[in-house]
Amino acid sequence: MRARLVVFPIKGKNWCFSRSIDLSTSESSAASTPSTVKELCKKISSNSKPLSANAELLVDFISNKMNKAWIGLEKAAEGSFKNKLHGLGLRLLARVKPSEILLKSITKDVTNVQITYPTSLNARLVRRRLRQIALRGTVLHRKYFYGSVSLLPLTTAFTVLPLPNIPFFWVLFRTYSHWRAVQGSEKLLQLVSDYSLVQNSIILSGKGNESEHNDSKCGTKNSPSSQWVLEPSKELEDLINRGHEENYLSEQAISDICNSFSLNKNDVLKCRDLV
Repeated sequence: MRARLVVFPIKGKNWCFSRSIDLSTSESSAASTPSTVKELCKKISSNSKPLSANAELLVDFISNKMNKAWIGLEKAAEGSFKNKLHGLGLRLLARVKPSEILLKSITKDVTNVQITYPTSLNARLVRRRLRQIALRGTVLHRKYFYGSVSLLPLTTAFTVLPLPNIPFFWVLFRTYSHWRAVQGSEKLLQLVSDYSLVQNSIILSGKGNESEHNDSKCGTKNSPSSQWVLEPSKELEDLINRGHEENYLSEQAISDICNSFSLNKNDVLKCRDLV
């Protein structure tokens, strides 16, 4: 499966890294996950795959249940307790960094990445920054994962209260989130660091700068064996130039980019506001 990553400057020298939304992939993944405990047990018992694969199936099952519960809170009546819980959840989720969202989106099913960026950026620098994000993510989120795991036993003490154990579920979510980010970091680092494929990993769809041409002299266009491809986009460059205001992108320009490249606008705005 190919993942499309969109990279562009969003405020000053800071860049936004985001993955295009693929609804068909998320729907097929949800459909392959068991919906009941009985189905889960049956699938695990009949599964000849290693223990790690069954553990990941269990994690996906829990994640699917958490997503359904979140959707239920989102649809709750205005002013109800569930609605207030949803509002609290939104405030907590707003603290999640965009880089973590990107890393979590790189699943084990991703076999190559298409990196779209404006023609004014240097191709080597784009790839180098992606590698830095992946390398930093493997260290940072592994540390946070162990920290979240250590907090789980402590938050279970709140189960004696008559209210929902919000601290436990939040720490459980953060544990899962950091674990997914670690997996995504390792996968992304593997995809963009395969030096054996450097000779055929750049695609030029238009005129780039001199370094881009130097990188692609020995390239093979649309090579099926490439794990990563760099695609300079004139359309993205034009959208950025039209919406550039005082060293940052306007909200209208961000909306146009999100519509053109199927990005989550809230995640992109978070990139701009957090820097």
